[in-house]
Amino acid sequence: MGADAYTGPAKDDRHERLLAMRAERTLLNDEEVEPAIDDVDNSSLVALLQGFVHLGRGRPRKLALRTLLIGLHLCTQTTGGKVILELVTDILFFRLSPRMRQRLAVPDYPDHDQGFEAAYAVVRRLFHAMRAAIDPSPLPANKRLSREEAERLTAEVNPELLAVREHRLALFTEFVLDASVRPLRGLMNELSDGSLAVDATPIRTFARGRKSNGPELATDPDAGWYVREGDHRDPDTVPVAETMRPTRKSQKGPKPQQARRKKPSFKKKAKYLFGYDAAFAVTRDARHDGVLLEDNTPNPDVLPALVLGVALDKPGQRPAYNGLKILSRLRERGYKPGYLAGDLAYNNSEPTEWQRPVRALGYKPVYDYRVDQLGQQAGAHGAIMVEGTWYCPSMPQPLIDATKDLYEERIDRETWIQRIEARKPYRLMPKELEDTDGYQRTMCPAEAGKAQCPIKPRSLGRGIHLPLVDPEPSPAGPLKVCRQRSVTLAPTDGAKHWQALEYGDEEWRRVYFRLRNSVEGFNGYAKNPLGEAIEAAGSRRIRGIAAQTILLAFQLAHANRRKIKDWVETLALGGQRPRRRTHHRRRTKPLARWTPTGFLTPTG
Repeated sequence: MGADAYTGPAKDDRHERLLAMRAERTLLNDEEVEPAIDDVDNSSLVALLQGFVHLGRGRPRKLALRTLLIGLHLCTQTTGGKVILELVTDILFFRLSPRMRQRLAVPDYPDHDQGFEAAYAVVRRLFHAMRAAIDPSPLPANKRLSREEAERLTAEVNPELLAVREHRLALFTEFVLDASVRPLRGLMNELSDGSLAVDATPIRTFARGRKSNGPELATDPDAGWYVREGDHRDPDTVPVAETMRPTRKSQKGPKPQQARRKKPSFKKKAKYLFGYDAAFAVTRDARHDGVLLEDNTPNPDVLPALVLGVALDKPGQRPAYNGLKILSRLRERGYKPGYLAGDLAYNNSEPTEWQRPVRALGYKPVYDYRVDQLGQQAGAHGAIMVEGTWYCPSMPQPLIDATKDLYEERIDRETWIQRIEARKPYRLMPKELEDTDGYQRTMCPAEAGKAQCPIKPRSLGRGIHLPLVDPEPSPAGPLKVCRQRSVTLAPTDGAKHWQALEYGDEEWRRVYFRLRNSVEGFNGYAKNPLGEAIEAAGSRRIRGIAAQTILLAFQLAHANRRKIKDWVETLALGGQRPRRRTHHRRRTKPLARWTPTGFLTPTG
């Protein structure tokens, strides 16, 4: 029987049933929309961008910027953190109640394909007008520009205008993230010590990478290749002069050792992904660990790790610049400083670009070091800096070389821990707090009553529990730090390697690994394919650094809200059972047994 036989009432009834299925829409309750309205109204996003989106000339826009921002927020709540402009269109024009559409001044469009495309064009034009106002790139996306054309556009642009747009983009991300942590902001001020961890993690972009030295750029011209090893920069883009530059020798201290214990490999680096480095600042109280209470619930006085700042850049490019940009804005936003942990990409920056500005902002850095940076690192007034801390120049050489000896397998891990602890009596002690310019007066350990030294006779006879320093005789007499009661250390002295805690001791291990684990844990939390999936290119389908930053900021804000909600649901409050059980954390090795080459083997 042919297809023409299926006519009449049966066919009409089938079409009616299909139309009824299509007409079934799940509208958002007004109560679900109110939090998004409050978040947008309590931020300064509209005031920041209003003048660049609604120009006051030409045909007025059919949708307000405030309404678009509310739609972006609602989209993340319905998609698990992702922003897709087609879904934003569907939410604003077809899934709000008539009362809410009228309140937000959303125009009516017919609910068919042409009506949807017209509404989508309204959303898309408004989004890109907002993006253009905060785009710090001179290169247009969605085109495969020739390198000559890209160089011409870069040379013609006004750098001051790009700097202004970059600042607006930073403000945009801050307003979005601040809105996500606003429910806990009061508790953060009350309970947290303000410590942070900074780290950059790779994320893919919605574009196919091109050959780095090829004639054309990718359709996302601001992205680059991420390389899994080294500093993550694409080796094809490193200038030849930089690859030929010899390693700089330190002005003071012993000759640097080989940076890595492995034999050098000359194989070509494998490219991992095409996208961006997303630099995060994650807050976490360094005074507490994540151990559950006796009832197997989280401690309500220990807040979850949350992201407070983000910046995108080409992989491996300007880690210090991006990290410092986030930190300086955090201080301006009223977040108090505490300890600050970062990986080797940060403390290997120039001191004027990272270490000194970070200290000037009030943060107390905590670092690890490359193998060739271990042992004595600097000197001032006769004192020596060993792995970030100032010590007496007569500290025994085995203590100075403890970590190097561990790497070279001249001592075992237990001996390393003992030698790190034995350094403490030789540490220079502060006599005064740092002044506003970063200068600090310090005393030698004998002057401070932590050691005995024949150069300071009054320090002798204080007991056998204090080590006896054995200064090396010199025709020039005692060093300045030895003959004076105190010396002043300048902020430039040992600036590259200085840190607030003694490397490797118990407090350093607790603070450093709590902070580093928190940022790595948040990266994994937000990259979860069942969550925000921030590493996946398909979760942000608009190209360009500005668009990628906008979409990522909304994803991270959703991750913050999800994490706060999960944390609150697992708390046992007021004698009541928690709403949800706590996910069992995997067992971790105790930090007290950590060494740079691995954990101590349990005995017994």
